[in-house]
Amino acid sequence: MGVSGYILIKSGRLIDPSQDWDFVSDILIKNGVIIASGCNIDEETLEDGFKLICASGLMVSPGFIDIHAHLREPGFEYKETIASGTKAAAKGGFTTVSCMPNTDPPIDNAAVVNFIHERARTEGLVRVLPIGCVTRGRAGKELADMEEMASAGVVAFSDDGDPVYDPALMQLALSYSGDLNLPISNHCQDHSLSRGGVMAEGAVATRLGLPGIPSAAEEAMISRDIALASITGGRLHVAHLSTAGSVVLVRSALEQGIPVTAEVCPHHLSITDQWVFGTKGVYTEAASPFSYDTSTKVYPPLRTDQDVGALIQGLASGVIPCIATDHAPHDLASKQVTYEDASFGISVFETALGSLMELVHGGRLSPSTLVERLTSGPAQVLGSKFHKFATLAMDTPADLVIFDPDKEWIVDTNEFASKGKNTPLVGSKLKGKVMGTIFDGEIVFQDAEFLEKVEEVG
Repeated sequence: MGVSGYILIKSGRLIDPSQDWDFVSDILIKNGVIIASGCNIDEETLEDGFKLICASGLMVSPGFIDIHAHLREPGFEYKETIASGTKAAAKGGFTTVSCMPNTDPPIDNAAVVNFIHERARTEGLVRVLPIGCVTRGRAGKELADMEEMASAGVVAFSDDGDPVYDPALMQLALSYSGDLNLPISNHCQDHSLSRGGVMAEGAVATRLGLPGIPSAAEEAMISRDIALASITGGRLHVAHLSTAGSVVLVRSALEQGIPVTAEVCPHHLSITDQWVFGTKGVYTEAASPFSYDTSTKVYPPLRTDQDVGALIQGLASGVIPCIATDHAPHDLASKQVTYEDASFGISVFETALGSLMELVHGGRLSPSTLVERLTSGPAQVLGSKFHKFATLAMDTPADLVIFDPDKEWIVDTNEFASKGKNTPLVGSKLKGKVMGTIFDGEIVFQDAEFLEKVEEVG
């Protein structure tokens, strides 16, 4: 998808944790490749016919890498397509997106993997990496043909939306993961503990009369999977951590040398179960006409301030090496029902950076740490061949995001590129916005204000 000619990005604050960079400098792109970076580049030395981007006052980093998203295609195109999902991803600064296999048909064979690749090639705006099922049909009865899918190009395996419930199957899958050198991303929820629950167990659920999902439902299965990873040496990746206890379990596993990685989602870092009251997190003790906000219904559920604090600390310390969106778009009808009947999921691509920048502005994460958890950290989980997509180094693909850390904006779902308008952040003011996204040397998204900073020279 690369384009001919030059793109010169001038005077941006380059944030590249892979090279320990955080300074103001320039980047030069030609034919989809970074050919110079981290130095002053004189535009007078360039040929005529290049794009000049004035990035003064803006941050420039490698394009974000998302290792957990739902693009819904094939089968649920009324919720999202690869075209609409990658357009939303580009708007959020993501240049690489890994799509989960809970589609119809599920991604459990090479034919569906090849379909994803072809649809992404012809209709996608950014890189799409398929994740294959662990079990055939995501039914939890027998392993899918993991080797066939690995040969077709999946980057991981998951039955996300459901856990790999049978411990013998999970043990076998982890054994194969070591041979294939691809991670197993498990949706860790013990259904015998969580069945029927629709939000986090606790005081808010009790006040609203909603059945709760206990923290133990997540932590029990994480404990099981860590034990299985220990005896198999397999590559375990724990999807969407949501509890303080889960952070403790992952930290303990790492201290024991057990190969485990984990991710956390923007919504689990920024909002709590208090939002189910419909008050945007403002404390209340009683239900109101705005309560039972189904846009807050997500799996795993939004939890307490204590859990949020533990997750942020785990992210800052590196126990949790990456942020993943779990972008889960839904149609209107899936959310405009009772809380119990509403679908789980939040549309996240386009609000991710704005919600995460609250951690930077609040002094809980440095800009470099945040970018690292959105770039190098996810690339590390996927494997060494993806490191080239998480750097601004010379002779690497030109995947970049340019963002304004101080730009305030109001979340308006009417402006979403995603088909999914389901976010509890609608109407919220966020501080931090993507201004432009470059994938493979091509500008695939630019904010209206960003157009003023792009000049055609020659």
